[in-house]
Amino acid sequence: YGFINTCLKSLVVEKYGEETWEKLRRQAGVQDSFLTFEVYKDEITMQLVDKACKILGVPADMVLREFGEYFFEFCKRSGYDHMLRTLGGNLYEFIENLDALHSYLALSYQAIMFSFAFPQEMNAPSFRVEKNEDGSMHLHYYSDRRGLCHIVPGIIGAAALDFFNIEISMEIINQMEEEERIGKKEHTVFLVTQTPVFSYKERNEFSSSSQCLADSEKQVENQLNKEDLEKAKNTFRDKGSSVCPVKKSHWKTIRGIISLGKGKLLRGFDPVYPKSLWIDTKTFCNGLPFHMVFDKELRVKQAGVSIQKIVPGLQTVGVCLDHYFSIVHPEVPFTISSIQKFINSQFVFQTRREIMPESWKQRPMLELRGQMMWMESLQCMLYLCSPLLRTLHELEERQMHIADIAPHDVTRDLILLNQQRLAEMELSNQLERKKEELRILSKHLEEEKKKTEALLYAMLPQHVANQLKEGKRVEAGEFKECTILFSDVVTFTTICAQCEPIQIVLMLNSMYLRFDRLTTVHDVYKVETIGDAYMVVGGVPVPVPTHAERVANFALGMIIAAKGVQNPVSGNPIQIRVGIHTGPILAGVVGEKMPRYCLFGDTVNIASRMESHGVPSKIHLSSSAYQCLKHKNFEMTERGEIEVKGKGKMHTYFLIRNKTATENEIMGRP
Repeated sequence: YGFINTCLKSLVVEKYGEETWEKLRRQAGVQDSFLTFEVYKDEITMQLVDKACKILGVPADMVLREFGEYFFEFCKRSGYDHMLRTLGGNLYEFIENLDALHSYLALSYQAIMFSFAFPQEMNAPSFRVEKNEDGSMHLHYYSDRRGLCHIVPGIIGAAALDFFNIEISMEIINQMEEEERIGKKEHTVFLVTQTPVFSYKERNEFSSSSQCLADSEKQVENQLNKEDLEKAKNTFRDKGSSVCPVKKSHWKTIRGIISLGKGKLLRGFDPVYPKSLWIDTKTFCNGLPFHMVFDKELRVKQAGVSIQKIVPGLQTVGVCLDHYFSIVHPEVPFTISSIQKFINSQFVFQTRREIMPESWKQRPMLELRGQMMWMESLQCMLYLCSPLLRTLHELEERQMHIADIAPHDVTRDLILLNQQRLAEMELSNQLERKKEELRILSKHLEEEKKKTEALLYAMLPQHVANQLKEGKRVEAGEFKECTILFSDVVTFTTICAQCEPIQIVLMLNSMYLRFDRLTTVHDVYKVETIGDAYMVVGGVPVPVPTHAERVANFALGMIIAAKGVQNPVSGNPIQIRVGIHTGPILAGVVGEKMPRYCLFGDTVNIASRMESHGVPSKIHLSSSAYQCLKHKNFEMTERGEIEVKGKGKMHTYFLIRNKTATENEIMGRP
């Protein structure tokens, strides 16, 4: 189910970051999120684990153990905390009841899947535990999924420390392909040894516990005078003799007195049994309508009335149980030895279709779930069970009624409560799906937003665009010093006259793509393009002291880049003129329909004149631009005085090269 994959994603994101998860899922080729009750292929989980090992550089057993520890915490955070805590009072009982928990979850999940028309079975692992004389345990782990056994020490270790305050070590002592269980499940045997974890205070208390117990016994004995003691003995003896008279030691009597008063019984509980069973056969079979007793040869000795009603063949004493039922869980052969070996597991029986009455042939087969109890004195097995039904729909499918189930059987309540729970879970699942759809839409919206912002930032400076998005008015700004560049294509009018329009578009696009990349390399702002004219500025909209050097390096890159663009008429590289001027300007946003960030001032005009009065494949500098660059490791030559339209005589220069930067650095190549 998606719950497992969601947990794995949460682990990677929490411990290694979102980027690691993104890299992991891309390599594994899986989606970004998983629905809790959706069934996914095991290959997805195995692929994620495999890629995690490679990306993190960690062995598979360590990854699986860490996942096991995190899975336990993830289950607690997901609402299974109380359910896990109540499984058992110690680690042995906890492990022994894990299969019962899986059985409940399988019942719930499968009911939900049936309600959504996805009848997949929950294929959970199985556990069997054996106590050893030295206090250690042998944990048997069965699973259809090979290679995941290292998750178990992580889960069990985390549970032992959290619930029972003990540290455990788990060592694999055997690993085999299990033949006893149908389906050849992987069978791993762990040796589990445990050590209590004491705090400093608990250690001191533990060290003096023996003395405390001895002192308490003396105090109790001294506090009880002889008269009260004798009276209590008689009372306790009278109460016990009517049930089962047994001779009790002195301290057993004292414990009985304490239990009758305000104190608590300190020792273990000893049950009391009657001499004979005070219930007749008819009442037993009616009171437990779903039970069966069978011997070592699987011959049925006794059956409850409801089972007899559904499977009439059981009314014949001595019939073989395996003729009428098959074992669904655990997946073991139908023999008394196999049943005894897994006697602590919950057993699920299913009726065989071929022996059922004609009226049952078209119905789903009935499943029974319950526990096995071996009766040594009778050499027979008692199967106490209930019908395995999840919903009212399943009850109706088998043409059964609530009345067929004993009033004391919680299956009645489970069916009714589950009906309400299914409605809630269906709503929860729909909400989860809608949430996932919204997440995907939100992700797509964010991607589109980034594209829109990228387009907007290409038209306007980022801080200006942000102000316009917020509905603020952008005030015009005055910049005391900046450097402006103009360029154009030599003989562009002639080229246009001799070429098709599409050829002009392709030529300009090829050239402007190169120039646009250079604006990013040298961090200058592209103001606009008009026809073959290209305009950039340094020091606007963000003032920087190196505006002249940036524009100069950009101009050198333009000359180099233009050599890679072909003239569609001659087939030779195109030639461009470049003009640069430094001075003050006023900048602001103009228009509302298609707002543009425009520059105003005489500096713009002079820069344009430097370009129009320039020389092909040369970078023409004004005297102010020259002054800004003359001490900045640039090689320049004097052009002298020239007549500039509208400005009269001006002293100008040519920029030759950057003395310290290589061509690759100018072009931003690695």
